[in-house]
Amino acid sequence: MSSSLILASIPVEIHALLDALMATATFGLLGIALMLVGFKAFELVTRRLDIEKQLEERNVAVGVVVAALLLGVSAIVIVSML
Repeated sequence: MSSSLILASIPVEIHALLDALMATATFGLLGIALMLVGFKAFELVTRRLDIEKQLEERNVAVGVVVAALLLGVSAIVIVSML
């Protein structure tokens, strides 16, 4: 059976749902990748600060800065995808 014949037999509602799920997964992965890029760019800018070491030492200030960074980058990613 060809894939086009299989897709033609799927009702329109399910086909739209599958399209929406694919778009959600794609944008979700893209958002995660962009957040990772944003975090790595922050690490490049702050080379003198060993973020992982500071977090292991339970430095709350660094944790708050990293959390704010991730929230800011995620807000930018969300707005850019609208």
